Order: sequence, then C-alpha cells, then structure tokens
Amino acid sequence: MTIRSLSRMSLIVLLAASMSGCATWDSISPNARATIGGAAIGAVAGAVIFGGAVATVGGAAVGGLVGDLLTH
Repeated sequence: MTIRSLSRMSLIVLLAASMSGCATWDSISPNARATIGGAAIGAVAGAVIFGGAVATVGGAAVGGLVGDLLTH
C-alpha cells in the first residue's frame, strides 16, 4: 500500500466518520447541509483528481461554495 492510497483511504474514513457524527443533521438548515455536502464531495474530488493536500483543501473550498450558492 502506497502513501498516496493510504492518504486517500484515510480521507474517506475521516469524511465518513465526520458525517456520521452529525447526530443533529435534521436540525441543520438546508443551506448548511448543502455546504457540508458540497465541501465533502469537493474534497474527495480534489484528492482523487489532482492528489495532494492543497488540491483536497481547494476542492473542499470550491465544493462548499458551490453547495452554498445552489441553495440561495
């Protein structure tokens, strides 16, 4: 197992754990849900397509922004 595949698996597990930890998901506004979902999808897409921490953070930022903008 390479470092790159290990970091991708760690990111996926971290995202899954953080999403499952949202016990109050129903009380979150639709705008916040879309932002969180967009950030999660963007982070995974950035990590898979470009690789590296900068791409992951950039993907999360762009995905969160898109998710936020789609609910306005």
